[in-house]
Amino acid sequence: MNINNLIELDELARKDGRKYKKQRLLYKTIQAEKGKHFNGIIGPRGAGKTILLKQIAQNNDKSFYISLDTLDNQNLFDIAKHLRDYLKVKTLLLDEIHFQKNYAGELKKIYDFLDIKIIFTSSVALALTQSAFDLSRRVKLIPLPVFSFREYIYFKTDNLLPVLTLENIIRKDWHGDHLRWGYLFKEYLCGGLLPFSLEEPNPLPLFSNILEKILERDIPSITSIFVEEIALIRKMFKFIAKSSVDGINYSSIARNIGITKYKAQSYLELLADALVLHIIFPKGANVLREPKVLLSPPYRLLHSEYEYSIGGLREDFFAEMLTSAKIDFHYLKSTRGKKTPDFLVKDENGDIVLEIGGKGKGRSQFKGIKTDRKLIFYHHNEEAHTNDDSLKNAIDKIRRPLFLLGFLY
Repeated sequence: MNINNLIELDELARKDGRKYKKQRLLYKTIQAEKGKHFNGIIGPRGAGKTILLKQIAQNNDKSFYISLDTLDNQNLFDIAKHLRDYLKVKTLLLDEIHFQKNYAGELKKIYDFLDIKIIFTSSVALALTQSAFDLSRRVKLIPLPVFSFREYIYFKTDNLLPVLTLENIIRKDWHGDHLRWGYLFKEYLCGGLLPFSLEEPNPLPLFSNILEKILERDIPSITSIFVEEIALIRKMFKFIAKSSVDGINYSSIARNIGITKYKAQSYLELLADALVLHIIFPKGANVLREPKVLLSPPYRLLHSEYEYSIGGLREDFFAEMLTSAKIDFHYLKSTRGKKTPDFLVKDENGDIVLEIGGKGKGRSQFKGIKTDRKLIFYHHNEEAHTNDDSLKNAIDKIRRPLFLLGFLY
């Protein structure tokens, strides 16, 4: 065990943590966690999990940071015991734990035999979900989602606005400042969902790099997969990004990529576990229809220009915000010859039927829909300031600016 090398890397991590003056809003939640259980932070690559751990290390003298993709599969229990016994470490910060073989067994052993707290991260949802199941009461999973539009505004302008619920949005129960920052929405939608975008005039190449790391490193780390299958997943992702959102499902992907429907489902589930797409199921538990596939924004822009992909981006944003806010929703599929609204949300007050689209959408979208609560979330390429009459006049009984969904968390 090269403990001196680990100490040097920990010191570099603390130094790096000092460079970042602001913290993700989840930071205080993590710091407030009490009890013996370990905390597992789950979030997409680039969401700031590593920086968050480094900031915790910087503000906690009895903590120790280790990036597990540099550990070469040394015995984690032995390292934790050594750090506790000789350096008096009380909190071990483990980054990207899915790179450690048998990490669930190692964590269980540490929990049962060592008096040390662990906070660990992963950018692969499947890895942490499985570990939480195996470790039972020993682990609590805490999601670190992408920036909401609300958090993006906070990092960009230092203004932290109140969270809005869907009910707030329905009732127009918001502050003027919630509309004030609408002009930043296109910039946010084109890459502002991850923190590195704040320092990058063109963040899309970095999103491309993230996708490659997911394909080449993360997915092979959690499942047995052939090299040629990585190329098929890459081809599938490009097909989804370049296509209209309507009709993208297991069957259409299988036909166009030349794979079985089973393989299409398996590959999509891997990308969903890597937090770069959403598999949206239709209304009703027994509906024999295939799910709809949406990407996490702005990944669609890796293969399609903004003007041609805005329809898909709107729905991508909708799915990302509701999923991150832990709001259950389903898509509504049209019957032959009839168009229905896009999505259904159920809450304690009943159903909410939602249509996502451009500024021209109107009441005709809800023809035949009996639900009282109906909303159109509209978006056009350049959102207006709150003092622009075009924005004020577009907010009526059923129409709301799409960006207000960015205040759900």
